[in-house]
Amino acid sequence: MIFTPHPYQRYCIDRVVKDQAIGLFLDMGLGKTVITLSAIMELKYGRFAVNKVLVIAPKKVAEATWQQEASKWDFLRNLRFATVLGSAKNRIKELYRPADIYVINRENVDWLVDYYKNDWPFDMVVVDESSSFKSHRAKRFKALASIRPHIRRIVELTGTPSPNSLMDLWSQLYLLDGGARLGKYYTHFRDRFFDPGKRTREVIYSYDPKDGAQQSIMGRISDICISMKASDYLQLPDCIIDDIPVELDAKAKKAYNQLERDMVLALPDGDIDVASAAGLSNKLQQLANGAVYDDEHGVHEVHNCKLEAFLELLEKLNGQHALVFYNFKHDLSRIQDALKTSKLRVRVFQGAEEEKDWNSGKIDVLLAHPASTAYGLNLQNGGHHIIWFGLNWSLELYQQANKRLHRQGQREPVIIHQLVCRGTRDDDLVDALDWKDKAQDYVLESLKARIKKWKRQE
Repeated sequence: MIFTPHPYQRYCIDRVVKDQAIGLFLDMGLGKTVITLSAIMELKYGRFAVNKVLVIAPKKVAEATWQQEASKWDFLRNLRFATVLGSAKNRIKELYRPADIYVINRENVDWLVDYYKNDWPFDMVVVDESSSFKSHRAKRFKALASIRPHIRRIVELTGTPSPNSLMDLWSQLYLLDGGARLGKYYTHFRDRFFDPGKRTREVIYSYDPKDGAQQSIMGRISDICISMKASDYLQLPDCIIDDIPVELDAKAKKAYNQLERDMVLALPDGDIDVASAAGLSNKLQQLANGAVYDDEHGVHEVHNCKLEAFLELLEKLNGQHALVFYNFKHDLSRIQDALKTSKLRVRVFQGAEEEKDWNSGKIDVLLAHPASTAYGLNLQNGGHHIIWFGLNWSLELYQQANKRLHRQGQREPVIIHQLVCRGTRDDDLVDALDWKDKAQDYVLESLKARIKKWKRQE
C-alpha cells in the first residue's frame, strides 16, 4: 500500500526527524506506529542520522505489531526487524542479527541495559506506551534512565500520558530531557507542584495539585510533547456509554453488606476473611460480579445477578457481535458456563487467530481480559458493541480496550455497555474512571499541537 500521511501525521514525522527528544501523546487510532516508522526510515536511509533503533513495547505489541505495520506500506517493507523476545539465549541471538530495528518487551529493559552496560549500541530508542514507565521506582525506568546519556534520540509514544494523575508525567519527561523541565528529582517535582492529600500521621497516601500546578507543568513541557486527540483529526463514529444498572437480590445484598461492614463473609463451606482495605476493595469487586476467591484461590459463587443481566443484554443485541471484557478469571469461567447451551459462537481471545476470525465475522461473543487486548489490535471490523462485565481501576486499560473498536475503519457508532451493580464498588469504579478521564483530558487538551504556530516559527 502507498502511505499518504494526513497533515497532522506529516507534522509529527517532521518533528520526530527534527527533534532529538520528543513525546508523541497521540490518541489511539492516530497512527503513532506508522508516524514513527516513517521518521526512522527518513533518519536511517534518507539522512543517515541513525544506525540502530531500539523499540521498547508491551509484549504482545513487541511480538508482531511493529513488524506488521511496516509490512503494510510499500516504502517501509525493506526495514529489517529483530524481535528480542523469549529466553536469554534467543534474545542474545536476535541482538546479533543484522537489523534496522530491534524490538524488545519492556520487562526485559533492565536485562538489556545490564547486558550491554556502557557498550550501548542503540543511538535511537522508541518507548511505545511510555506511560508504562510512569513509576520512578520501577526497575525498567531506572535502567533506561541510567543508559539515557548514551541515547542520542528518544521518542515516547502514548495516548494516556497521565493515566492516574499529573504525577505520572515526571519519569516520562525525565527520560526525554534528563529533568530539565520538571526537575532532576521526583521528590523535588512532587513538593513543588503538589500538596499532601489523604494521609495519616505517619503515611501520605495521595497528593493533590497545587493551585496553578497543571498550567505550570503543561507550559514547561509543551515544547517537547505533542498532544492530539482522535476526535480533532478523524471522522470517527459516535462512542456511546450505556451504563446498565444491576440490582442485587436480597441474599446477595446481605452478603455484600456483611463483607463490607465486617470484612468477613460467612459462606456455607467456610468464612472468607479480609485483612486490609485494598484486599476488601478487591473482594467487594469480585462479589459485585457474583463470586469470590478464598485464600486457596477456590471460587465461591454467591449470586447470578450480574450474569443474568449480561445474558439479557446479549439477547437484546439479537445476534449483533459483542466484545466482552471480564476482570477476574472466575468471571470468565462463569460466563463460559452460562453460554455453553447458547447457539452463539463464543471464543476467548488468545491472539492473531481470534483477531482474524472476529474481523471476519466468525465470532459472535469474544471474551477478553482488557490487559490482553489493550495495545496494537484492530478489531473494528468485527462489531461495534463492547460489554464490560466488570470494570477495573485503570483508565489506561479502559481507554485502550475501548479503542479496539472505536478507531479508524469503524463504520457504526460504538456502544460501550457497562454492567454496574448499584450500591457496590461498581459505582465507585465508574466515578473513578470518569474523574481520571477528566484529568487525562486536561493533559491532552493543554498540550495540543499548535501546528500553525510551529509553522510560523519555522
